[in-house]
Amino acid sequence: MAGDGVELSEEQWKEEEGAFEAFACPLTKQVMRDPVTIETGQTFEREAILKWFRECRDNGRRPTCPLTQRELQTTEVTPSVALRSVIHEWRARNEEKELDRACASLVGVGRLPLHAGGDEEEQEEEAALRALVYVSQICQRSAASKDLVRRRGVVRAVAEMLKSGSRRHRLKSLQVLRVLVEDNDDNKVANFIQISPPNRLIVKETKRKFINFCFDMQEELGKGDTIRTIIKFLSNEHVQERELAVSLLHELSGHEPTCERIGAVYGAILLLVGMGSSKSESAVAVDKAESTLRNLDRFDANVKQMADNGRLQPLLTRLLHGEPETQVAMADYLGELALANDDKATVAEQAGPLLVGMLTTGATPAREATLKALREISSSEASAKLLLQRAGVLPPLVNDVLFSTGHLPMKLKEMAATILANLVASGADFRSIPLDDDGCRGRRRTLLSEDVVHSLLHLISNTGPAIGCRLLSVLAGLTSSPATVSDVVAAVKSSGATISIIQFIEAAHRDIRVESLKLLRNLAPYMGAELADALGGSLSSLLRAISSDGGGVTEEQAAAVGLLGDLPEGDSSLTRQLFDLGAFRALAPKLAELRRGTIRGGNRYVTPLTEGVVKVMYRVTCALEEDAEYIEFVREAGLAPLFVELLHTNGMDTVQLYSAMALEKLSLQSSHLTTVPPPPSPPTGHACACFGRKPAAAATPAGVCRVHGGFCSLRETFCLAQADGRKAVERLVACLDHLDGRVVEAVLAALSTLVCDGVDAREGVVVLGEADGLRPVVDILVESRTEALQRRAVWAVERILRVEEIAGEVAADQTVASALVEAYRNGDPRTRQTAERALRHLDRIPNFSAAFQSKRS
Repeated sequence: MAGDGVELSEEQWKEEEGAFEAFACPLTKQVMRDPVTIETGQTFEREAILKWFRECRDNGRRPTCPLTQRELQTTEVTPSVALRSVIHEWRARNEEKELDRACASLVGVGRLPLHAGGDEEEQEEEAALRALVYVSQICQRSAASKDLVRRRGVVRAVAEMLKSGSRRHRLKSLQVLRVLVEDNDDNKVANFIQISPPNRLIVKETKRKFINFCFDMQEELGKGDTIRTIIKFLSNEHVQERELAVSLLHELSGHEPTCERIGAVYGAILLLVGMGSSKSESAVAVDKAESTLRNLDRFDANVKQMADNGRLQPLLTRLLHGEPETQVAMADYLGELALANDDKATVAEQAGPLLVGMLTTGATPAREATLKALREISSSEASAKLLLQRAGVLPPLVNDVLFSTGHLPMKLKEMAATILANLVASGADFRSIPLDDDGCRGRRRTLLSEDVVHSLLHLISNTGPAIGCRLLSVLAGLTSSPATVSDVVAAVKSSGATISIIQFIEAAHRDIRVESLKLLRNLAPYMGAELADALGGSLSSLLRAISSDGGGVTEEQAAAVGLLGDLPEGDSSLTRQLFDLGAFRALAPKLAELRRGTIRGGNRYVTPLTEGVVKVMYRVTCALEEDAEYIEFVREAGLAPLFVELLHTNGMDTVQLYSAMALEKLSLQSSHLTTVPPPPSPPTGHACACFGRKPAAAATPAGVCRVHGGFCSLRETFCLAQADGRKAVERLVACLDHLDGRVVEAVLAALSTLVCDGVDAREGVVVLGEADGLRPVVDILVESRTEALQRRAVWAVERILRVEEIAGEVAADQTVASALVEAYRNGDPRTRQTAERALRHLDRIPNFSAAFQSKRS
């Protein structure tokens, strides 16, 4: 093959022998590229004859003609333009023939499967590989050769080889295509011109042609599915294929139309983003991927795709530094993204102040785009706090949008309400964030100011469900914080909005019902009596919400029953209303199902629902003395055994707490409900049960309760001491080591009903001893975790120490005496009196009254 330092094959010598003798340089024996004529009329390759002249000079002799050996008077050379043109045409013809043969070889083997068998197929594969090598060599000669390759249709054939089953073919094809589209500098333009030295006018014209050539080459590669095929290599397991593919894409991305085509291929930008951030790819691949992405981000569509795939900086750059219309477009798209929380924080930090400025000064379209962006980036705690503290988003959001009296579209107010709900959910301290700067320190308005809360309540009642729902969420969020709830409670009371809020629990939109229930539940600890009075006719709506069967536990059910459970349990009027509406009869079986696990729902609302139902059922145990109907209902529903079972609900502290509290209420009724038979024979002596020995039981008639002295059962008389209630004592004792002090206090109160006034306390101590409950009670006294627990434990221990045998055993335990002394010294007056009696049982304080009596006798 003739040209550019490549020696001719034997066949070409024979085929082109006549032409070659005229075109070959006598010195190099190769076809000349830049022929020049010397003084003797002989023609040589420019570089070859100039080298000959230098050698003559270096050897100390005058320059001579290499062919005639005649001395030359001058070493000037004259370009042989005509011969150069003829050689160029001759070479072009040869290259065209070779390229046609190469193209034929590629087309014949381009789609052979991997490891195709047969000698003929192997020969075709080798021929195709040689053809690819030849095309690569041709392309490296000059830009004109690349143009020839394009015009002869070889580019399409090479592109098809990317689909070959042979890895060698694919690799070589990628290399060839890269050579074809490599960036072209001025030297390559000069090669395209192929004259030396080039004429200025020719250079200008040729540059134009060269640019067209580059465009045509890119367009050729953009046809069909070539770009898509190249992109597929980015996910190839072969490292070299990935590197060549990304290098090729880097070259292609410099061409704007091709740049758009790359971005339009599904998954292309994601693959490039992944490669650009990869820790396992080579440095070259990472650098090329990054460079390609920088080329691609010239187009908004690509920038949006990058943002979709976690590469936010190009979008932020456009947002921060673009023209106003570009900023609006980027803000609008930012609002459509589903950002990770870290990305939301990044955007809030970099673009938060700009977005707040656009919200303040922008026209309606700009405001809408800005609100969309703020709605998205405010939905995480970190980003919301950045918007509040650094960007100052709250005043313009509330004053200029939410409370604006201008003709703003309602959808803007809706977005502002959503953003405000997101900001409140961040847990920021809204007491320290002013809504205005009027210079009046004493009257600085905040979101918690009475007039602001009044305005929020007014909007809730006078706008559509979308805005009302979000603003109810705002108030629910503010009332969920102990630091801010009192301000909202005061504003609700002063506005008289209680009835309005309650009405929303009957709204048609579920989200409004849920948010209003959340708000009312937060208000209940501070406005319990007012809410109980105001609920009235809405109780039936609450019960319908709780009883609805939607295939699982819903947030509305949990919120509704939670509200009922948080209302004051001592409100007998409310209890009667709930009883008459059938609330307790409806909830009892639901509580049993929750305990058995038949109502699970597989969601996070099962626990809140269970807690709420237990608290509602506890209410009826607080009213047992008011109406016999309540007692009969508790018997029918089997609430006492159910509360015992609920003590075993590990992980639900509230359920265990209210179950223990309910058992205390029920157990206190046992002495009134039992049927007392004739008195039994006197009991026998008792042994100590505190440290291993249990007191002996008194002789009582069969079936008679030792503690209450009558016929008892857990279900009918709520007795904890009888055989069917013995499990209750054991489970209560097991809860005495609970980590929550409130649960321990409630359990101890329930157990104390066995040793209180009106029962046989001595037998109650026996029951506790049989359940191994004496030592845990004493340990609670020694630990004294809280003042309330200390008071309760001192009372229980004093009752236990009334049994002389036990007092004798305990007297040897110095820790018990020390704990009683501490309670005697530092407790409240009632606790001190009880501790004093306990210390008398231990003989730590003399019994002076007994001594005085003995003296008088």
